[in-house]
Amino acid sequence: MKLKIAIGWTVMLLLASCSGQAVTGLPEGAAKGGGKVQTETGKQAAADEVPNFKNASVHDPSVIKVDDTYYVFGSHLAAAKTTDFMNWTEIASGVHDGNPLIPNVTTELAETLEWAQSNTLWAPDVIQLPDGRFYMYYNACKGDSPLSAMGVAVADQVGGPYKNLGIMLKSGMWGQPSEDGTVYDATVHPNVVDPHVFFDKEEKLWMVYGSYSGGIYILQMDPETGFPYPDQGYGKKLLGANHSRIEGPYMLYSPDTDYYYLFLSYGGLDATGGYNIRVVRSKTPDGPFVDAEGHDMTRVGGPAGTFFDDEAIAPYGVKLMGNVEFGSAEGDALAAGTAYVSPGHNSAYYDEATGRYFLIFHTRFPNLGERHEVRVHQMFMNEQGWPVVAPHRYSGETIGSYNAAELAGDYKFVRHGKDITAEVKESSLIRLDDNGKVTGSEEGTWRLTGGHELELALSGSVYRGVFLRQWDGGTLQHVMVFTALSGAGEAVWGSRITAKE
Repeated sequence: MKLKIAIGWTVMLLLASCSGQAVTGLPEGAAKGGGKVQTETGKQAAADEVPNFKNASVHDPSVIKVDDTYYVFGSHLAAAKTTDFMNWTEIASGVHDGNPLIPNVTTELAETLEWAQSNTLWAPDVIQLPDGRFYMYYNACKGDSPLSAMGVAVADQVGGPYKNLGIMLKSGMWGQPSEDGTVYDATVHPNVVDPHVFFDKEEKLWMVYGSYSGGIYILQMDPETGFPYPDQGYGKKLLGANHSRIEGPYMLYSPDTDYYYLFLSYGGLDATGGYNIRVVRSKTPDGPFVDAEGHDMTRVGGPAGTFFDDEAIAPYGVKLMGNVEFGSAEGDALAAGTAYVSPGHNSAYYDEATGRYFLIFHTRFPNLGERHEVRVHQMFMNEQGWPVVAPHRYSGETIGSYNAAELAGDYKFVRHGKDITAEVKESSLIRLDDNGKVTGSEEGTWRLTGGHELELALSGSVYRGVFLRQWDGGTLQHVMVFTALSGAGEAVWGSRITAKE
């Protein structure tokens, strides 16, 4: 039975434009760029290891690697660290004096909190600039309006303490001059939250930001000061308008494809909001960005006079993942596998040493309300140069070379679609026959086009992606999986049914 939950309008108004609450952890169990291909012997040995996980709760996790450790910083001044993307240690949480990131935060950021009429902070970003210091781009938002302020603080160590350098942008000044000199209009001007600061391939510094309101914007930044170059106003608009539910921008450059990928979250962040992760791409960091069908994203946004018009934006952008649940099947081992509600507000990381791509996001879970945790999934570039996301959380797996005989079998199959919905997309059953046919809830054909590349033809659409062997946290076994995208930018996942050993 599929879970169907109506979107609470009041809750959406309160949460619009900003990010969610911090909640402590849940018990465990609730192509190109795919890394170096191992030999069959090495792959099998690694795959036989049972992974361990330690979870953390950081909303809107933004990643930075320092030495051999990954740190994520999120809303409500929360942070966690890991060396393997599997075992997390929480190091900070809560906007209160004594938080190690900003020990005197209530006075240090008093101007920001006062402007935003807020007692908390939203999704930050941390980057190391050429002077060797770490710059935290913080922001606060009222929550039911785009009354927000964004600034930067600096520290000698990534874990703080951070010292405020000042506010750089404000929004929500109704009827008053805005950052570009015109009267502030929330249907066209951005909400100054959700920053991501990054270097492009030419070592130029940029900041992409925005949530709902007038859309997602990008600014050129001064790497010597950490502030925007002057006389840019709010910068250049990339997409969105009229309070479209698009937020959480994050940029990733791929040296494999020479594209800049702009990740976005559509929908509402709460458990009934239908949050989902999308991506668009461009050859330049300031656009124009397009989706898999070539739509110019600068034109994407709600029509004039609309508010939270999801139908207007749902067809655009490559939807990588949304609400999903791999259910139990006859003969299956133990229990259900991956099950997420409103996954989103991701960051992403490319590991130059291994060629691996990672998607780092927060997610809620079926029937567990607003509790959330960080999850990390490996990504791969398909033949069309679009990222596809592995169905199960990262457990140290490395993609290998496979043969068709070992891939044939019964799979739990999920279509993510393109909609923005609170409905959880439950798995159905398909079979990849050894004669290249697909039978079961879907009919079509499949074939292995390389060592691990998949071409899947279903209902007149061709999906391209990869096969991979992963740890299934529900069945507690390593299973074959596949992940692929259609030419329309719709993702499908498969997880093989394996009898209990």
